[in-house]
Amino acid sequence: MRADELFDIQENARVVPPFTDREPGLGTEEAYEAARALHRRRVSAGWVPIGRKIGFTNRTIWPRYGVYEPIWGTVYDRTLETRASAFPLAGLVQPRIEPEVCFGLKSTPRSAALPDLLEAIEWVAHSVEIVQCHHPDWKVKLADCCADNGLHGRLFVGERFPVGRFKNLEKDLPGIEIVLRKAGKEMDRGVGANVLGSPLLALGYLVEVLRKQAAAPSLQAGELVTTGTLTDAHPVAPGETWSTQINGLALAPATLTFT
Repeated sequence: MRADELFDIQENARVVPPFTDREPGLGTEEAYEAARALHRRRVSAGWVPIGRKIGFTNRTIWPRYGVYEPIWGTVYDRTLETRASAFPLAGLVQPRIEPEVCFGLKSTPRSAALPDLLEAIEWVAHSVEIVQCHHPDWKVKLADCCADNGLHGRLFVGERFPVGRFKNLEKDLPGIEIVLRKAGKEMDRGVGANVLGSPLLALGYLVEVLRKQAAAPSLQAGELVTTGTLTDAHPVAPGETWSTQINGLALAPATLTFT
């Protein structure tokens, strides 16, 4: 697999056969190396990394996609979207919406233990990631997803609340509920426990994964980490308006109108 192909399908959005169809032996280590090559190309082109995304943390959807292990990718200044009322989908392939919980870091977590994770978090927010898939009908394998920057498309991050606002974050996060609506009609709902037991545990999972990947940079102060969808991922299209309702934690909901 070559980084120039990954770069090209990102820059010239289109569907291509899965990488694993052409390279049946493609493993996650080689796939992440391809993603790092894509990252280097982007950084050399002026992209600025601002954080990470974790994907496939929602165990309830693993059988649907045939991917049974979380993945991660990089979020950039150019993939962070602030226009909720006019959220552009141009350049994305088969985009889908994922409501999530996002953390902002004030330091590198010392370990994946919950006290160390909480100590490293500066703020908490509701986020909405738009994922994409460059392979037909979202038929993928683990290595396809790892190579393609964790299927990251764009990310919207809502109001950021200081972590000190939440007195029982460790206890409350597993029970947080997200209701996802399209044009006011409920499409799905999910809870924090879907995400590896809790968004905090998903963050801890990423800390451990990065520790084991020698070539992967550890999380740093100032990075954001969006922890994976609490619901299934649903297709979105220009002209649609989607909204979220949050129960169980005082985070700001989101309303996104796609263009």
